[in-house]
Order: sequence, then C-alpha cells, then structure tokens
Amino acid sequence: MRLSRYFLPVLKETPAEAQIVSHRYMLRAGMIKQQAAGIYSWLPLGFKVLRKIENIVHEEQARAGHIAIQMPILQPADLWRESGRYDDYGQEMLRMQDRHERDLLYTPTAEEMVTDIFRSHVSSYKDLPLTLYQIQWKFRDEIRPRFGVMRGREFYMKDGYNFDLTKEDALHAYNRHLVSYLRTYERMGLQAIPMRADSGPIGGDDTHEFLVLAETGESEVFYDSAVTDIRLGAREIDYDSHEECRAVMEEFTSLYARTDETHDEAAFNAIPEDRRRSARGIEVGQIFYFGTKYSEPMGAMVQGPDGQKVPVHMGSHGIGVSRLLGAIIEASHDDKGIIWPEGVTPFHVGIVNLRQGDEATDAACEQLYKALNAAGLEPLYDDTEERAGAKFATMDLIGLPWRITVGPRGLKNGVVELTSRRTGESEEMSLEAAIARVQEIYAPHMG
Repeated sequence: MRLSRYFLPVLKETPAEAQIVSHRYMLRAGMIKQQAAGIYSWLPLGFKVLRKIENIVHEEQARAGHIAIQMPILQPADLWRESGRYDDYGQEMLRMQDRHERDLLYTPTAEEMVTDIFRSHVSSYKDLPLTLYQIQWKFRDEIRPRFGVMRGREFYMKDGYNFDLTKEDALHAYNRHLVSYLRTYERMGLQAIPMRADSGPIGGDDTHEFLVLAETGESEVFYDSAVTDIRLGAREIDYDSHEECRAVMEEFTSLYARTDETHDEAAFNAIPEDRRRSARGIEVGQIFYFGTKYSEPMGAMVQGPDGQKVPVHMGSHGIGVSRLLGAIIEASHDDKGIIWPEGVTPFHVGIVNLRQGDEATDAACEQLYKALNAAGLEPLYDDTEERAGAKFATMDLIGLPWRITVGPRGLKNGVVELTSRRTGESEEMSLEAAIARVQEIYAPHMG
C-alpha cells in the first residue's frame, strides 16, 4: 500500500478522553474513532489488525477441530427465559422489542442460542463430541465504558461451545481449549497466563481466565514467577489425545496463578518468597465447564449408548478479539508508539523514501515495493512529500516491526537501511539483501 493512497488519519496530539496507552495510541495512529461512549468505528489500520487477529483465532480453532458458525446478533428473549438468565443478567443486557412487540436482546453471549441449535439437530451420542464457535460483535451496556476497546460496550468476540456426552469428555474439551488458546496467544506475540477465576453470570465450577501482564490491567493477579517461563513454542499437540491435552493443562496451571477474586493467601505464601509476584493483568479470554446448566432446563438431550436420554455436558470458551488489540499495545509499546509483534502487524515493513522526487531513490523504492509484494508480503510505502523526521515519527507511532529507509547517500554506496522497531538497531545492506532478510523474518508467520 502506498501511503499517499491510504486513509491514515494520524493525530499529533493525544485526545483528552484517552486514559491508557492503548487507547491513546489507537486514536493517535488513526485506528479507531469513537462514535458514542464505548462504541467505535474501526478505521483501515485498526480494522487490518483486527482481521489479522481474527484469522489467527480461526486457524487455531480449526486446528483444534472446532467448527465455525454464525448466529444472529439479535436473540429472542424467550430462549433466555428458558434458561432462567433473562431476569438475572442485569442492566448490561440491551433489551428491545420489534414492531410486533416481541422481546429481543442484543447478544452479550450465546449459550442459549447455541443450545437451541444443538437440541434442534442432534439427538444421538454418536454425533458427539461437537464444538461450535463464532466470531461476532457483542454488546454489553457497561455502566462506565472506558479505556477504549479494552472496556467498550460493543466488542468483537470469539465464543465457542462444546457438547459432550460425559463430564470426562467435556473436561477434555476444556483442556483442548486451553491448549488452543495458549497457541493462539503465542502466535500474537503474547504470553497469556491461565489463572483460576470466578465464573460470574456464565456459571459453572471450572473456569480459567487468560491474562496478559500489564501495568494498566484492571485485575490484580498473584502468581508464581516460574509460570512466566513456560511456553508451548513449536510443540505439536494431538488435540484428540486426552492425555496430551491434560498434560499441557497441568503444566500451565499447576503453579499458583490467580486473580484477586479467587486469591488464596495461604497457598500464595507457600510459594518461595523470591518467586511470589503480584501485578496487574488484562483479561483476553476465558474458558468454562458448566455441565448441564443449560442443557437440562432447555432440553438439550441425546440418546446414550444404553438407549436412555441424558442431558449433554457443556462448556463455553471466549476470546476478546477486539480487546486483544488493546492488550497487545499495552504489552508492546514505547514512548514513540506501538510495537506490533510480527504475527499481527498491519503491514510487514515500512518503506521510507528520504527524498521523494529523486529519480534514483524513487526507482529503488519502487523496486523494493514491487519485490516485497511479489513475495507475498505487505509493505507500506511512505511516498508522501513529508519531511524525513515526520515520516519516521509516523512509522514509529503505527509500530510496524521493520522499516527500510532509502536515501540518495546510501544508494551511492549501494545500500539501504533495515531497522528493527523493537530494538532500534539498524543495519546497512544491499536492496536485494534487505528483501531477502524481510522474507526470512516473516517466513514462520506466513502459514
């Protein structure tokens, strides 16, 4: 993409309403525009990152054997009355009526609707296990929306639902989700720690939140520092294997890590003192096992191997797709702007032309731009007439991981400059070597 043809409304000043780093940089980098309290338009740069995150979620859900569907944003209230949650959910639920005075609600979560889909089409244990998921806009009428996309009223979320014959099978689905979520976050350059949490209005006794450590996190967390040394890395896990998924579950959750809601001071004090940590955390996902909480009242039954009808065991599993943008920025930034991890960056590399209009410099930039595009990469070419300092400031603000700077002086020596946004280190090399190096960097992220 040529910057002269792109819509990137960057701001020099920080808007007064921006209270935390991610909100400030998302507004300044032209990623979002507030339309109402807690409701945002996603501008091209923000929308591009949102899609990158969404695609990673889809890919990891498919790897785990989960099946995508799409449910409506508006739900009939009668489904929620069946489960008993319509009156219990509270004022966060946006309720309305259509022209026929039928009660509807704007989806805050979809356990009832997916249970209705299941009970309408599945009647035998032979069709189990089954996990359905969607990525869809949700709405919760927060009393005090704040912190940009971190605590908005409208948000983009992956919500998945497993249906299993037995508790043992449902707990395998729980463990399988934990593994798939860990891999999802690692691909985004995040370390999200699973922590025992409170189930809230979703219900159930087993639940873990995934939290990214950041100073601006809303939750206080307590953990054994050894948990931050654990990674899935390149390990291949057989998602069908109960034993392998359980082993990963135990590896990542056997060390103490809890939110303030479930904190156990005695258990925390049993950790060696030099490993005890308290910090702030940003919730980016949560998994639940809640048994037959929804299947029993809503009649989601299957015929078991003995011919008897039994309610299925269920769980739900969420990832805050739009919230993840804020979490990534909170975890990866400096005083100049965002620092995107390679897995989610909106553009793979920025090309800065130091002397727009110079024949040799323009030609070298065009060669770079075309070669990178031909290699399947997405460069952002700053071909504007701005001064060099302004161009560098924009690239630093929007946070592309790599920048190639092209100027007359370097070209006389046959080199361009490749710079890492994260470290600030630069290296001079030939144009061809810069192209090869960027290809090498992104090879692990190109599927």
